[in-house]
Amino acid sequence: MDHFIVKDLMAQGVDVGIKVLGAIIVWIVGSWLIRFTNNMLTRSLADKKIDETLVKYSVSGLNILLKLILIVAIFSYLGVQTTTIAGLLAGVGLAIGAMWGGMMANLAAGAFLVFLKPFKVGDFISAGDVTGTVTEIGLFSTTLNSPDNVRTFVGNNKIFSGNIQNFTANPYRRVDLKVRLHHDVDPAKAIALLKERLARIPHVLSEPAPDVEILEFAMGDPVLAVRPYVRNDHYWQVYFDTNRMIRESFGEAKFPAPSYPWWPEAPEK
Repeated sequence: MDHFIVKDLMAQGVDVGIKVLGAIIVWIVGSWLIRFTNNMLTRSLADKKIDETLVKYSVSGLNILLKLILIVAIFSYLGVQTTTIAGLLAGVGLAIGAMWGGMMANLAAGAFLVFLKPFKVGDFISAGDVTGTVTEIGLFSTTLNSPDNVRTFVGNNKIFSGNIQNFTANPYRRVDLKVRLHHDVDPAKAIALLKERLARIPHVLSEPAPDVEILEFAMGDPVLAVRPYVRNDHYWQVYFDTNRMIRESFGEAKFPAPSYPWWPEAPEK
């Protein structure tokens, strides 16, 4: 009797092992087919000159749908009843809904971001307390690469519900710098010198022309606003070049250093 039980258990174990092995093969093959389908769809949409943002969003949605179908197919292959699968998915859905109540909000916000287009893939933006270049707008989150090359994922709802700054939308932007003069330096002479030197910096636009004016006074010293205009791709290079130019120009002109010390105001008692 025991011999027959052992043989039966061994047979069942072999059957289960074969099914598990088959499920693994189905998962590997199915995952490859999903990647192949996604790549084909991406190339097809790209050939039709469809916006890259919409392409990535559509492919992301298709990827999730196909993965869900694959999981259901594997459960069916293993002999799990369809009603059981539906109940399991419903339970998982409720658990996910309880843990992440904002999931649907992120999904809806992602759709609005794609179709309202406050930004697109490749734009340099500031949103959701993150500044960087958009690499993907997904179903639930947007991926950005920060200037120091850190990949950051931000929930779509956090982006959509806050302020969005798109630095790429306009053809040029302004570099804002301040420079403080000694009170004995003639501001008109300093302004003329800076305007002449700004014109020599590569990538500084001549139209609109750079602004150099007295902005304010600090302890009697004039403070100049130095504001060249530049194409978006050259912003930081012009920023650094302008700072260096100010230091070198004032040194060559032998302008005295601003009045010192200048300390913080005493705290209120």
